[in-house]
Amino acid sequence: MFDPGWNPLHGVPSYPVERYAALADRIGGILRSRSDIVLVQAEAVVALEAVAASLARPGLSALNIVTSPYGGWFGQWLRRGGAAVQDIIAEPGLPIESEAVAKALDTGPPVDVLVLVHAESASGILNPLPEISALARARGIVTVVDAVASVGGHRLDVDHLGIDIAVIGPQKALGGPAGVSVLSVSPRAWDLMLRDGAPRDSILSLADLKSWVDSGRLALPGTPAPLEFFALEAALDHIEAEGLGNVVTRHALAASATRAGLAALGTPAWVPAAKASNLVTAVPVPDGLAPATLIAAASRLGVELTESVGTAPAGLVRLNHTGARAAFHQVLANVVAYGAALRQAGHGCDIAAAAEAISAAYSR
Repeated sequence: MFDPGWNPLHGVPSYPVERYAALADRIGGILRSRSDIVLVQAEAVVALEAVAASLARPGLSALNIVTSPYGGWFGQWLRRGGAAVQDIIAEPGLPIESEAVAKALDTGPPVDVLVLVHAESASGILNPLPEISALARARGIVTVVDAVASVGGHRLDVDHLGIDIAVIGPQKALGGPAGVSVLSVSPRAWDLMLRDGAPRDSILSLADLKSWVDSGRLALPGTPAPLEFFALEAALDHIEAEGLGNVVTRHALAASATRAGLAALGTPAWVPAAKASNLVTAVPVPDGLAPATLIAAASRLGVELTESVGTAPAGLVRLNHTGARAAFHQVLANVVAYGAALRQAGHGCDIAAAAEAISAAYSR
């Protein structure tokens, strides 16, 4: 007899332990990484803190690039563990300049670890990862890259760039769940973490996950949430069916079409294309207008715009074209709704021209 209280999300079977290794290998392919791939049973902020907790100790020297709250938090976590941390803080809401990193490396104390966020969803900017990773690689510095908001939206070749630790979350461009995250960890990163011992028996212990790798990659420590891993598997199915290169191209097209539409509205984007993320486009609102006013007006049209957060300046509105939103219909809706919100606030703009610019971008 049918039970009206039954829900298909209840009683989900355990995720088969023999499939964790296959999941890790598939993600390694996405990252173009032959290093160890480890699965963290929590959102990506936990994985980031686990990296900091596993690296930090007295005597460790780190150069921490801050372009959002995430960079600031990472520095705090390293200091809590006794590491000596030098922060390089970018101009509010802007990417770091590689020249500033080179200067800090050349004039400051020796550095063991360099930490960088690749793309920032908080402000829609993209940090110059290839240039910065080359600086670290030339000096033998271990690199930690937060690629949560860039994987799938930008090309990310971990081995080619020499990234030692890459942290990703599948919930953005990959279209997966938010409750599981992934690390790529190089042999020399493991050596640095395990050299003088590392935290164990903790949700923040990467040493425990190294034991999982070394023991055959079967049952994960703790009690895995099966829904998250089934959802991750399904997301990888979609990515592989579309092709990773096509996923990145789709995000790049969504970003360029958004910028074209905003330019036609007469509201240029916050940063030029070379410094912008493919996931989110930030646009400065006109003087005298509050972002909340425009966001509310767009919401009444069924379109979700958001305000910038963290270190970005006040007065930026973000247009999201991440994951399934990296498509013509959502890009068009975002820009048209923003234009309509401007009109309601008394600012003239050419919505028809914006729609035509977006259509032209997708027709090329």
